[in-house]
Amino acid sequence: MMKVICTMAHLLHCLVIFTILIAMAATVTPITHQHFKEASKFYNSPACLSISEPYILCSHQALHVAMTIDKAYIRGSMAAILSVLQHSSCPHNIAFHFLISATANASLLRATISSSFPYLYFRLYPFDHSSVAPLISTSIRSALDCPLNYARIYLASLLPSCIHRVLYLDSDLILVDDIAELAAIQLGDNSVLAATEYCSANFVSYFTPTFWSNPCLSLTFANRKACYFNTGVMVMDLDRWREGDYTRKIEEWMEIQKRMRIYELGSLPPFLLVFAGNIVPVDHRWNQHGLGGDNFDGLCRDLHPGPVSVLHWSGKGKPWARLDAKTPCRLDALWASYDLLDTSFAFDS
Repeated sequence: MMKVICTMAHLLHCLVIFTILIAMAATVTPITHQHFKEASKFYNSPACLSISEPYILCSHQALHVAMTIDKAYIRGSMAAILSVLQHSSCPHNIAFHFLISATANASLLRATISSSFPYLYFRLYPFDHSSVAPLISTSIRSALDCPLNYARIYLASLLPSCIHRVLYLDSDLILVDDIAELAAIQLGDNSVLAATEYCSANFVSYFTPTFWSNPCLSLTFANRKACYFNTGVMVMDLDRWREGDYTRKIEEWMEIQKRMRIYELGSLPPFLLVFAGNIVPVDHRWNQHGLGGDNFDGLCRDLHPGPVSVLHWSGKGKPWARLDAKTPCRLDALWASYDLLDTSFAFDS
């Protein structure tokens, strides 16, 4: 009888241990169990200006790139970084500025980036979303409601004031051309940003009937040739942004949205309300977007006609998710060539 009791006690003990281990595994975030390979080192071409590392942060000659990084998109971010460096003629002159959630494990993120890119110059900027969170309305896709998705609105205040110009990139894209060409685009005398415009898109559909039926609100676009533009790739003049207090202008539209529901699509419409018709248009090759399909089904899409410098998987379907599910689209193979995930770790599978 005593032997049976001991055996039962042992089984119960094992069951408790097993339950604890399962619970621990369930709470591990994707960042902690994704291991990334070290990327090759890339070198400046002889024609590049030499910038010493202590001075790159505030150097006018440096190319400043801003991105967000979180646990859901870390794999995409690592691929995007690799693509930027691989095709850059002056990779050592690029300073990366990564916006992260204030609650994220900054040490882990820093170690993850450094292990794959030991020679990369970068800084992390915790984004306290307490001020923007109350302004966020639910949209047609939950991923668009993440507060970090709105961090681009606050770049001018998050980055040091010595940075006057920045190129913002989404995490679900890859570059196949030298980023310096895009970063050098001229913004003219007044424009705050440059992005790809699509004037053939149905601009009216980005706002609700409530917006268009309100004479005061719809007059927002009077005397403006307002076209849809994608905010996943933007050249931004931070000095002009600060001077024009554009963060506050976008927030004001978000406040109206909370009261009246004038749009359905995350952080894009407030940008359109403030900037549509007043940006410098960029050649479409710098943002071949929509490769993730629409926001509901995420079905496969092909490239738009013309040359390609940036492939952008905006929409619901992300290439890493489709590859893992063994249901890739044809163009996902292009993204896979930049994927740094180390699949030798069995836990990741």
